[in-house]
Amino acid sequence: MSCRQVSRLVKRFTQFGASGLLSQQRGVPSNHRYDDNLRLRILNLIHEYYSDFGPTLAREKLIERHGIKIGLETLRQQWMIADGFWVPHFKRKPRVYQSRHRRDCYGELIQIDGSHHDWFEGRSDKCCLLVFIDDATGKLMNLRFSETESAFDYMVATREYVEHHGKPTAFYSDRHAVFHVSKRDAKTNRVTQFGRVLHDLNIELICANSSQAKGRVERANKTLQDRLVKEMRLQHIDNIEQANAWLPDFITDFNQRFAKAAQYPKDMHRPLRESTDELHDIFAWQEPRKVSKSLTFQYDKVIYLIDPTEENQWLVHQVVKVLDRPDGTIAIQYGHRNWFFFRCLKNA
Repeated sequence: MSCRQVSRLVKRFTQFGASGLLSQQRGVPSNHRYDDNLRLRILNLIHEYYSDFGPTLAREKLIERHGIKIGLETLRQQWMIADGFWVPHFKRKPRVYQSRHRRDCYGELIQIDGSHHDWFEGRSDKCCLLVFIDDATGKLMNLRFSETESAFDYMVATREYVEHHGKPTAFYSDRHAVFHVSKRDAKTNRVTQFGRVLHDLNIELICANSSQAKGRVERANKTLQDRLVKEMRLQHIDNIEQANAWLPDFITDFNQRFAKAAQYPKDMHRPLRESTDELHDIFAWQEPRKVSKSLTFQYDKVIYLIDPTEENQWLVHQVVKVLDRPDGTIAIQYGHRNWFFFRCLKNA
């Protein structure tokens, strides 16, 4: 403060005491406030046209349609909240999530999820545990450690599942990119590679809208992050390979302790009738490619050449299906079970 202001305060303190140090503008309406008639007009417009609008959208419409410019916080805090048009988020009642009843039969619904955690307590890098749990019984169906939560990892784990248990009626997952296509303009007909695998196996894929909806597998993840970590410490398991080899023993012990009987004894798993070659095709990453007039096509930054035999000449300008299998082998398919193997020419 300047010397003159200090001098003024001393005089006011001498004359009025401590109350003289208070600002004379205290309690007086601001000179920059909005006119009461404008406030009343805006609230009437909101009541008539925008009663269910949020403050941001209501402000945009007031500017676009009525030419009224108003500060967002003034509209939200001082006017809409004060007059009951908007309830702040911290004052809203929390959403109630009721428990969903278990499915009736074993194998009717399998909840799947990936749990990222320091499973080896620093003895190895952090990794992901893919968890398959039956909704009707709470029984662990399959566990598999992987470095990431990718489509290939889920394909490997799912193949282990169907080869051991058969095909369930449905899988229940979150909206991870492995299961759900979020972009409307995606060029995959809104089906991911994993979704296509389940479609080929005639297994339904259901994507939950919230974590609470698949609470069975979420609670199992929490239990596993406690029990499984300690069990692997006692077993001196330090890496993914050792863990995956030992997990069947853990699953058996876990299910003996925690699994429940289903409401109905029927097993909804269907037998796996696909041959080994058909499973290789189904669990491969599939991409369409168009063959050039020189019998070549490009995939994964590599140009491939089809043998220029007489029977392969009719593949020119045809769309073939590239099958990239989890074991690293690549083949192409055209039509029904017509296979053509190829060799690599060069990097693109």
